[in-house]
Amino acid sequence: MAMAHHFRPFCDYRAKHFAYATSDDGKVATVTLNRPERKNPLTFDSYAELRDLFRGLVYASDVKAVVVTGAGGNFSSGGDVHEIIGPLTKLDMPGLLAFTRMTGDLVKAMRHCPQPIVAAVDGVCAGAGAMVALASDMRIGTPSAKTAFLFVRVGLAGADMGACALLPRTIGQGRAAELLYTGRAMSAEEGAAWGFFNRVVAPEAALAEAQALARSLADGPTFAHGMTKKLLHQAWAMDLDAEIEAEAEAQAICMQTRDFHRAYEAFAAKAKPKFEGN
Repeated sequence: MAMAHHFRPFCDYRAKHFAYATSDDGKVATVTLNRPERKNPLTFDSYAELRDLFRGLVYASDVKAVVVTGAGGNFSSGGDVHEIIGPLTKLDMPGLLAFTRMTGDLVKAMRHCPQPIVAAVDGVCAGAGAMVALASDMRIGTPSAKTAFLFVRVGLAGADMGACALLPRTIGQGRAAELLYTGRAMSAEEGAAWGFFNRVVAPEAALAEAQALARSLADGPTFAHGMTKKLLHQAWAMDLDAEIEAEAEAQAICMQTRDFHRAYEAFAAKAKPKFEGN
């Protein structure tokens, strides 16, 4: 007889530079970048830890949605100048490529984990930190959020961690080109108008708003949400005919779930459906 397995490998996850906590029922996980005295920069270790966390969430079947935020009024200042940029100037080409591939693997892990990710962005959101926000599925900002893809300001290309793919698809080609060529900060007002932020709220409300959105997703048809995330990702590499066929197959699979039947039964009974993700 087949047995269902539930994995929660990160319910007590410990990391050096970020905190991980789940809601009481384990369905919503909150990842908090936690070096507030330095505006939550990323290091070699934290890149790898975050990559491994999001890779592992593929198997954390009890976690249905994820929130990413920063401690102390800032999201993240990006790669730590002293702990990353300085050492990078001393690496050879194979070492540099290993590093840039690792940072890109963090974005891949975020895009491939089935849970929707909501970023709560306050204050500084720069460089690799901006990429973590961009790699999330949705973003809640605050009026003080300043988002900068500032790679050019340290003599690097704007092509970093998938920025040239993700940013134009989020805010448009011309706007993305401006931010990537100049490295200037995008204001919260611009971010909301351009579609980077789903909405902008008061700083004290941002985390609660992101967690409430994540909770609404976690209480929904989570198997179907995973399918939506997968197809949103795959659509970039498909023509329209292939995408329509992939969506037909995905929807037929979802129609076999108990959640689909629960929704119909609740509608017939004039009740609210209770989804269970199967």
